Amino acid sequence: MEIETKARTKSVSVTDEVITVNFDDGRSISVPTKWYPRLLHATRAERANYEIDGYGISWPDVEADFSIRGILLGQKSGETEASLKFWLSHRRKGRKVTVEDYLKSCPIAACF
Repeated sequence: MEIETKARTKSVSVTDEVITVNFDDGRSISVPTKWYPRLLHATRAERANYEIDGYGISWPDVEADFSIRGILLGQKSGETEASLKFWLSHRRKGRKVTVEDYLKSCPIAACF
């Protein structure tokens, strides 16, 4: 299936229930926030700090991102349960961690 991705993202809003992406051609698409667990656990300030590029949207404060194509296809986050647990445990301790930190912390087979 071919998906039209020429429209550019204009803005994004995230609530506890829904993520809404607004495009420059007037379209909007919404998906459940629970599809992107890091955004579900993010604070209002973290959710408001996003960056848009030609291919997707990133939330640097929580190391979350998704592609425009993915959201148009209805794809959920691909993060593993183990990775999310690792991130949440460090978050509770006030530590910011990256994907690289997670990959260094476990044997390859256990990471995925």
